Amino acid sequence: MRTLGHGLALAALLFLSGCGSLGYYGQALRGHLAMLGQARPVEDWLACGQPQAGPDCVAPDPVLRRQLALAQALRRYAVERLALPDNASYTRYADLGRDAAVWNVVAAPPLSLTLKTWCYPVLGCAGYRGFFRREAAQAFAAELAAQGLEVHVYGVPAYSSLGLSNWLGGDPLLNTFIRLPEGALARMIFHELAHQRVYADDDTAFNENYATAVETLGAAQWLANRPDAAAQDLTLRRRHQEWLALTRRTRARLAEVYAGPDSDADKQAAKARALRALHEDYAALKARWGGDARYDAATAALNNASLAIQGSYLDLLPEFERLFDRCGRDWPRFHAEVRRLAALPAAARRVELRQGAASAAAAPAPSP
Repeated sequence: MRTLGHGLALAALLFLSGCGSLGYYGQALRGHLAMLGQARPVEDWLACGQPQAGPDCVAPDPVLRRQLALAQALRRYAVERLALPDNASYTRYADLGRDAAVWNVVAAPPLSLTLKTWCYPVLGCAGYRGFFRREAAQAFAAELAAQGLEVHVYGVPAYSSLGLSNWLGGDPLLNTFIRLPEGALARMIFHELAHQRVYADDDTAFNENYATAVETLGAAQWLANRPDAAAQDLTLRRRHQEWLALTRRTRARLAEVYAGPDSDADKQAAKARALRALHEDYAALKARWGGDARYDAATAALNNASLAIQGSYLDLLPEFERLFDRCGRDWPRFHAEVRRLAALPAAARRVELRQGAASAAAAPAPSP
């Protein structure tokens, strides 16, 4: 890897680090730069195994080769059809030798769905704290739990540097997500690129719901003419939506309990009943799926923190989807409108988003 000047080190530190100790700053900077240093251009990976490749070139296996080529097609589609940034991101690939790019820690009080937040230079404040080592994330979570907070640690397959890594080759494709099914891979790439198009400081929910809208609408558009991939994706998405509906009901019930006038003891009892009902409903759902256990771990880990971060990605999604319709399903217009909203104060941003979504819902559907 090239020698890095002070400016790059400072930029990386700013977008990855928070207002914590120098130890946190250091792990963030080292982890990100190490990931970038491991990445090689996708074209180099695809050239391995060809007659002209050198003897030290390790050829990707057939599945990886296919997925790398698919990722490049998705990258071109994102630029040409979804008006997402045309830059160096996702043109290189790295195998990190682990199952997550970073591990996020989220926390919430025992009787609240409000996430604890941390503030970061450039990024603003967010409801999570990221670590490049699982053990460090777990240790930090233990500190928060000792303060009486409910905590959740989860692996993140990809994250966005908001375009600030493009002068070092961009955010790379990673082993942590490259082998996803086609629809899921499309959503991953579209989501992370959306963060490079628009980002509002101090508003995790706005940013994540916008990116989720881009991934959802963009992947549906990509899959429209790919029937085999669309059929596979439909089954996976249907089960995911059923699980999300279950957790959304629980989140709504808990929000009602926490906002109510009952004593803390009564709220704790109502919370226990709501979570018990969730697990019973999940058992019935799993049985209907024929024993599919893919959501077992996520369901077992559900608490205030994990339910709250889920809401950060989904609760505003209908408003963004209706905003897309109001923009005539025109991607440049949609991104421009979201950028306009992002420049507003947070309260005004929410009001305009909801009012625009409501007017879109009342308007006639756009012509296909």
